[in-house]
Order: sequence, then structure tokens, then C-alpha cells
Amino acid sequence: MKRRPPKPIWRKLLMLLGFIVLSPLWIALLLFGLILYFAFGALLYIAIWFSWLPRGQNTLFVYSSSPIWQAYMLEQVLPPIKKQAVVLNWSDRKQWKKRSLSTLAFRYFRGRKNFNPLIIVFKPLQKAKVFRFWEPFKEWKHGNTESVENLRKEVFRMLGVSATVPNP
Repeated sequence: MKRRPPKPIWRKLLMLLGFIVLSPLWIALLLFGLILYFAFGALLYIAIWFSWLPRGQNTLFVYSSSPIWQAYMLEQVLPPIKKQAVVLNWSDRKQWKKRSLSTLAFRYFRGRKNFNPLIIVFKPLQKAKVFRFWEPFKEWKHGNTESVENLRKEVFRMLGVSATVPNP
């Protein structure tokens, strides 16, 4: 197997010089991208505050059809907050409207990992509070239900609802 000869030093210097010369462009593009990202987030907040909150909806509730948490999320968590929640089923995401406010909010606020199941609470002029149930449900699978219950109670406390689930 033949080895490639090393690149000549002048070629490395030329690449370094090109990087240095173009770095202001890269920095400007990065800053522009960050500005767009945060401006989009600000517009989402405004849209949610003026669209959902006047209708009494301040919560984005996301779950999936997982055998581990679906029944718990739909029977123990959703009923007390249903009137104030916009609900998305991650398992049905192919049917979501790509530009709906709920889909855009989920994609912006979810983060990169541990985003299902998830509850996001929006309050006027405050940063959204994200409750991630994925890690607690990992413990749930191994018999430790305390983390899930504590997180559920924290959500209910923030939303001002009773921690007891009404009978159907």
C-alpha cells in the first residue's frame, strides 16, 4: 500500500491564509445565524402568548405511543391539564402540519435529546419551562416510579392544578 506524500508547506500556509482571510465572513455568517435563531424564538413566544394564552392554553404536551409511558401520560398527566394543553403525539409526527404553531414550538423548544415525552409550559413574558420525562421513565422501567411522580407533581404545581386525577 502506497503512502501519499505529505502536502508541501506552501500549500498548508495557503490554506491557513485562506482561513484567516475568510474568518470574518464565517464569523458574520455565524452571528447572522444566531440572530435569526433567537429572532425566530422571540416570534414564537409572541405568537404563543397572543394565540394560545388568551384561549387558556399555556402548555404543549408531547407524548408517543410507547408501551412504557403512553397509558401513564394519557391517564395520569393529561386529564388535569387537558383544557390548557395543546397535544401532539410524536408517533403521528408524519401527519403534523409542518408550519403549525404547535409543531414549530415543539421543534424549537424540545432540544436535541430526551424530548419525548415532554411538557412545555408558557407564561407571559417568561422563558418557557421544559419538563422532560424521558430520563424519569428510564428509571420507571426499572421499578423506580418516584422520579416520574415528582416531575408530574412539579408540572401540576406550576400549572396550578390538583395532583389527583379525576375519575372518567
